[in-house]
Amino acid sequence: MALDVAQVCAQLIRFDTTNRGGGDSAGEREAAEHVAALLQDSGVQPTLLEPAPRRTNVLARVHGTDPSLPAVLVQCHLDVVPADPAEWSFDPFAGEVRDGFVHGRGAVDMKDMAAMTLAVLDRWHTEGRRPRRDVVLAFVADEEDQGAYGAHWLVEHHAAHFAGVQAAISESGAFSYDVGGVRLYPVGTAERGTSHMKLTATGRAGHGSRRNDENAVTALVTSLARIAAFRHPVRLTPTVEAFLVGVGKALGVEVDLDDVDGTLTRLGPAAKLVENTVRCSTTPTMLSAGYKVNVIPGTATAQLDVRTLPGTVDELVADIDALLSPGVTREFLEHQPPVEAPVDTPWFTAMADALRDEDPAAHVVPYCLGGGTDAKAFSQLGIHCYGFSPLRLPAGFDYRAMAHGVDERVPVSGLEFGVRVLDRFLSR
Repeated sequence: MALDVAQVCAQLIRFDTTNRGGGDSAGEREAAEHVAALLQDSGVQPTLLEPAPRRTNVLARVHGTDPSLPAVLVQCHLDVVPADPAEWSFDPFAGEVRDGFVHGRGAVDMKDMAAMTLAVLDRWHTEGRRPRRDVVLAFVADEEDQGAYGAHWLVEHHAAHFAGVQAAISESGAFSYDVGGVRLYPVGTAERGTSHMKLTATGRAGHGSRRNDENAVTALVTSLARIAAFRHPVRLTPTVEAFLVGVGKALGVEVDLDDVDGTLTRLGPAAKLVENTVRCSTTPTMLSAGYKVNVIPGTATAQLDVRTLPGTVDELVADIDALLSPGVTREFLEHQPPVEAPVDTPWFTAMADALRDEDPAAHVVPYCLGGGTDAKAFSQLGIHCYGFSPLRLPAGFDYRAMAHGVDERVPVSGLEFGVRVLDRFLSR
């Protein structure tokens, strides 16, 4: 009997793979072992690798009929962000299938993609089919932190497994997005870089009742106010420019690349897909200073969530430096550069064709992710990484609010659509 993709997704959700960051994790082992068992049932031999106890990765390769063709990588992460049951209307890890949805943490980020991939492999095995090219598989740990136990570790220590891979597909792309009856399918071809920073203000400690012109807290908050108010300039990458042109054509909206903000206004709801990727961003998120209300501390610190577009890192760092008050220094906590894959390739064409084969009304456009994925690791191997986790969604379903959100869920019909699209793409 063929695998039911909704049930596979629900089963994966029932494994609590919560990743709290900083090495604090429930671990991916049981989910990884379950994935390995399903791979074996589909005639695929898995390899399990653990860089640390319970931080388990699953690797495999399905050999194609034409070894001269470049291989494709399907990479999925098994860990999920925390979910507070008190905030949810259902148990985040019960993995319920009801009302046409699979409910639970990881439903769209990204146990849905893992389930769809496993369903495709089962279909091939049941029908006695093989893909034309090698399909390399990686079900990885630790994407929801920094990938030190997952993708980045695999790239550093097991690069040979990815030999011959030219392109990769993963999360955050190829979902339908309805705008006034027009179905857009944004396929991820780029993502902003992650350059998180720590700011440290150093001043003169003293009594809170006395004048102090070297107050570290004042210097820090003054710097943060400047950074928060700073309007980063528009920087159009090839992906974002192609998105604007393609969506404008699909919606019949005038696109003026010299007036991007005006164009965003005219795009209406579609602007939400691109508004965060026409500029870099520097968002203050954490503050720490002092130990008693009547003591001026000698130091104060803050952290910034910094996202960079391709080709902008040096410019952005210079802008931040110019905004810092005297006595405030910065350092990188994480510095992963932006990535961008080419749009004008047979890979992107094949993805678009697979989507249109299942939805002839699909308008497929390239898309830049505002956040980040394990593409930052695999791109280091020269692999072109694409966000291609196909889902056809009901109009009005707020898919982008599901990832890391409360009451996360994915439609069963969307999963079934995704299996058909993935089968078409991976079989080409």
